[in-house]
Amino acid sequence: MNHYGWQDLELGLKHEFQTVITEEMMQHFLQDSGDVNPLHVDAAYAETRGFPNKVVYGLLTASFYSTLVGVHLPGQNCLLHGIDVSFLKPVFVGDALTISGEITYLNEAYRQAHISAQIISKQGVKVSKARIKVGVLE
Repeated sequence: MNHYGWQDLELGLKHEFQTVITEEMMQHFLQDSGDVNPLHVDAAYAETRGFPNKVVYGLLTASFYSTLVGVHLPGQNCLLHGIDVSFLKPVFVGDALTISGEITYLNEAYRQAHISAQIISKQGVKVSKARIKVGVLE
């Protein structure tokens, strides 16, 4: 976990990490959210809608933006203020994803950083993008 303080942040500072979507993640998200939409829980149904398998919950993939700011950029000293996410392409169980972000704006008066972030599949496809606002506690 990173421990960036306000004085450590600068425009252009970047971080990234990788993860693989598992069936266990899908089951946990189902239990936590109660979202039983058949696109997410029934592979046969998803196939009738033109998908090769169950579609991963969009908010499951978006949760990795929380990991990006809470663990990597800025890390422990972060307080998430807001996030604007766009889902561009579907994600499926087994997909390997790279989550990355870059500081694009710093507001000294509010100790707030803006981070431009994205999630890219191992095939190089951008599946999601986000504009994130975080406060920095130290």
